Amino acid sequence: MNTINAYMSYLEDAFIIKKALRYDVKGRKYINTPQKYYYSDLGLRNARLNFRQQEESHLMENAIYNELIMRGFNVDVGVVEIRDGYKRIQTEVDFVCNIGSKRYYIQSALNLNTPEKTIQESRSLNHINDNFKKIIIVKDYIKPWITEDGILIVGIIDFLLDADCIDK
Repeated sequence: MNTINAYMSYLEDAFIIKKALRYDVKGRKYINTPQKYYYSDLGLRNARLNFRQQEESHLMENAIYNELIMRGFNVDVGVVEIRDGYKRIQTEVDFVCNIGSKRYYIQSALNLNTPEKTIQESRSLNHINDNFKKIIIVKDYIKPWITEDGILIVGIIDFLLDADCIDK
């Protein structure tokens, strides 16, 4: 385990990967569980893997992470505990983004083409009981809209080209 941590540290020091810490949204504290890593340059990642592992959802999530970092956000991965009867389920919010006094909760989803998929992607966001903005970024080229629960749905193209789109 120490060897793996050392190599991950070397990759971070070389600016090849970046680490996102896990943040307990309800408990408002960082938790000591495995961090999530993102490639700093998706082109280098793809070249290293010989353009094999082209999973769109992971690439899109990585691109969103890189864009948020470039815009100056402090970006963590959120953990939200949901109680379902006697069971406790931990769900993930892809990004908890902070800049100054602003905070955004952002989910990355390839599409929301069914009601079930929309419920799945918004589940963790709906269990966050504060008034910060909640956003789902989808791959589709869509006109931004707001769900009944107040979640902004925006397309990846609008997100990448318009830094102010998440404030509208």
